Amino acid sequence: MTVKLDQITVSDLTVEVVRKKIKNLQIGVYPPHGRVRVAAPLSMKEDAIRLAVTGKLGWIKKHQLKFANQERQLPREYVTGETHYFQGKRYRLNVLHQARTAVTCLFEHGSIDLRIPEGSEIGRRESLLYEWYRCRLKEQVPELLEKWEQIIGVQAAEWGVKRMKTRWGTCNIKARRIWLNLELVKQPIHCLEYIIVHELVHLLERLHNDRFTALMDRFLPLWRQHRDELNRVALEHGEWG
Repeated sequence: MTVKLDQITVSDLTVEVVRKKIKNLQIGVYPPHGRVRVAAPLSMKEDAIRLAVTGKLGWIKKHQLKFANQERQLPREYVTGETHYFQGKRYRLNVLHQARTAVTCLFEHGSIDLRIPEGSEIGRRESLLYEWYRCRLKEQVPELLEKWEQIIGVQAAEWGVKRMKTRWGTCNIKARRIWLNLELVKQPIHCLEYIIVHELVHLLERLHNDRFTALMDRFLPLWRQHRDELNRVALEHGEWG
């Protein structure tokens, strides 16, 4: 349970500090501007927090620099001519108006055709496209999940898809539940596969420690390349992976 939120300055860095009933200090760097947040045990003194942050300044600055260098997309309007991604490839969006309320998205000649009722607002166009994205991702996951459950020797109790601002995937160890970021549908299939493997391995090892790394090396030797590929996308979050 969160009990107190403070703010400290370490070097020239402003750091948010939240105290929780946890055992170990956690440091996160958040998009879009590299905000730094520390979750600290209730009993940890401020000097110890400062020392921990000082020891991670290089790591923090590296992630802040990545945020600063990441290419930012302009706000989307979901109109004809925009570029949208699917499975790592760029497609031109064609918005086609029709009187009926049925909506379909399909590929024709290297484009994504969005069929919508006349007068649909931006929010409606976005939600319709993401409904299509969600269906496509849910089609991709079962085969990959079953494949890697057999290879790794674990089984997720359930999985789901949702839009997340800071993580590509999460795993609730106790519930054995995996969540995948809907934005993965825009990335190459091998990136989706990497996240599935990553989260399944957490069912064997909760922490990102040497054992976790060894397991990833064993099951997916190229996982670092896939991680770095995802880290170049603006979704990257310094605490993850």
